[in-house]
Formats: sequence, C-alpha cells, structure tokens
Amino acid sequence: MTDLASIFQPIVHYGLHLLAPGLIAFVFFRKEWKKAWIVMLLTMLVDLDHLLADPIFDPNRCGIGYHPLHSYFAMAIYVIMLFFPKTRIIAVGLLFHMFTDWQDCLWMS
Repeated sequence: MTDLASIFQPIVHYGLHLLAPGLIAFVFFRKEWKKAWIVMLLTMLVDLDHLLADPIFDPNRCGIGYHPLHSYFAMAIYVIMLFFPKTRIIAVGLLFHMFTDWQDCLWMS
C-alpha cells in the first residue's frame, strides 16, 4: 500500500463504519434516524467473530469470506432480513458493514 493510501484507508474505513450509517439512517429512516443510526452502529458487534480467528487481528487478511459472520452464507441471510420490517435496519447495517469491509479488501489488493 502506498503511503497516501495507508493514510486514507483507515479514515475511509472508520468513516464508513461510523459516519456513513448516520447518513443512511437520516436519508432512509428519517422518522427514527437516531434509533436507526444506533442500531446500525450496534451491528458492528458482528466483528466479534474476529475473536474466533488466529491471530485475532491480521491487517493483511480480508475478513470477507473468512470470518463466519462475514461469510457469503451470512450475507445471504442479511439480504433476506431486508424483506422483514422488524429486521430491516439491522440488515442494512450488517450489509453496509460487509460493504465497508469489502472495500478494505480492495485496498489490500
């Protein structure tokens, strides 16, 4: 990774994890945007599956397809969750989390 990319990658990564869900919540769930933002932030708990990996953190590992809750099977379940109003905000948060982690994989390649 070039020096400039190594500077911007964590800014983009954490901006997408923390700030973008707020924008998504405000645009798509305006009546309850604060609740939606908090729920989407809580979907970062999906990263607990990293505790099953050895080593727990590897900056050169793409988590998509590696960790159980970042698997393609899990993502298919997240897509199905979009169709149910009670799980829609959670699904959006989880899928956006997967998108954010996927763009991280692109930075690595």
